[in-house]
Amino acid sequence: MSNQYINNILKYINRMISISIYLKYIKEFILLSLNNKFKNEMINIIKNSELNKNNNKLKSMTKVVLPSHPYHLVDQSPWPITLSGVLLSLTLSGVLTFQGYPIGTYLLWSSIILLNWGMTLWFKDVITEASYLGYHTDKVQKGISLGVALFIVSEVFFFLSIFWAYFHSSLAPAIEIGSEWPPKGIEPVNASEVPTANTTLLLSSGSAVTVSHHSLVDRLIDWTNNGSVATLIMAVMFTALQGMEYFGGSFTIADSVFGSVFYLGTGLLKGGHLVYINNNQFLYK
Repeated sequence: MSNQYINNILKYINRMISISIYLKYIKEFILLSLNNKFKNEMINIIKNSELNKNNNKLKSMTKVVLPSHPYHLVDQSPWPITLSGVLLSLTLSGVLTFQGYPIGTYLLWSSIILLNWGMTLWFKDVITEASYLGYHTDKVQKGISLGVALFIVSEVFFFLSIFWAYFHSSLAPAIEIGSEWPPKGIEPVNASEVPTANTTLLLSSGSAVTVSHHSLVDRLIDWTNNGSVATLIMAVMFTALQGMEYFGGSFTIADSVFGSVFYLGTGLLKGGHLVYINNNQFLYK
């Protein structure tokens, strides 16, 4: 009995040792799992903190503030005040040129060069804001379209005033111009010569720029370029023919109301409008 009892005790001790070793392994496995989980969590926390730091650095570098409205609040620009001064100089130099002052011609050409220079730089800024900075939202584009429509309306009333002056003076000639139309001493331009050619060029350029516009909408680049080039060529031809008509004319802008209405209605002002509008893809009628 004593040996059997001793053997039972030894078996029990062996079992206890085996259980303790097994529990030790379970404990180490649990601790190892917890350590790995803790380690992974710490790695994620560090990664997130570094990502936040990078985002903060990026925000501080770009300093981009998303607007809460669809409108474009333009930055300060030197072009409005600069071109206002250039236009004032253009007006004064034009008056000096008409009055025969020699310095007026130099000031006039200088003003024209500065005007084209300022317009080019201003248009460059507008194109950058629209194409690269994305400031021209749908709301802004609608406002620009409204501005173009109002510009065309102002042009309509501008030429309406010229036609009004023409009909007022031609239908009821005043005694100051000899009570006849055209006034005495003025030989009018033959309407079947240069005016007919310029009218054809004017209508053809409008058709060409319309083709160019619709081709651009349909992404037909070749037709767009061809229409634009044709429009520019016809604009140059129109201006050249108009200049030839002026140099060959028998009267000037100072020859009574006939000369004033003729040169205002068919003059370089109209040719300049044609070149400007065609260059900017606007339909001129």
